[in-house]
Amino acid sequence: MTQWFEDITLNAPYPLGAHTFTQAEIIRFGTLYDPQYFHVDPELAKQSHFGGLVASGWHTVSVGHARMVAALDAEGERLRGLGEEPGVSGPSPGVNKMEFKAPVRPGDIVSYTLTVTGKRPSNSIPGWGLLFNTIEAHNQRAELVYRAELVGFSKLRDYKMPLRLRLLQALTRVPGLGKLLRP
Repeated sequence: MTQWFEDITLNAPYPLGAHTFTQAEIIRFGTLYDPQYFHVDPELAKQSHFGGLVASGWHTVSVGHARMVAALDAEGERLRGLGEEPGVSGPSPGVNKMEFKAPVRPGDIVSYTLTVTGKRPSNSIPGWGLLFNTIEAHNQRAELVYRAELVGFSKLRDYKMPLRLRLLQALTRVPGLGKLLRP
């Protein structure tokens, strides 16, 4: 998120924008990354259980992730424009759940939303917190097509490392002594 851990509001949907999936794009992505016939061959796809060409689930995920990064970057730029310092996002330790609820077809306009559903300070990385997020994607008919539960790190703005940790960190930098102190 582009907010500091302390400022993040729970359960407030953050719109990430929409994307229109075209037949050419679906075939191109499918050919490169998921070459199953129902992603790459419109004629054969008619015989599939989908009844026609559909986007790869990974295509849906990739577009959503790109929308998320773009939206968060834009929000960071907006905050900088107001003279504010945006929060710092960290890596993601993983995805807890991912569901593809309905097929995405050529012409579908899919809107993505990110919601932080929980947060807590990290037990393993001082100065960081964990965000528990849900990303959802709905098509133009308001059908849920994709849902995932993800975890991400966010930096704490007001974190002050305890003296004990600062001393330990300094000691690990002393030649020879650092090797003895590291696990």
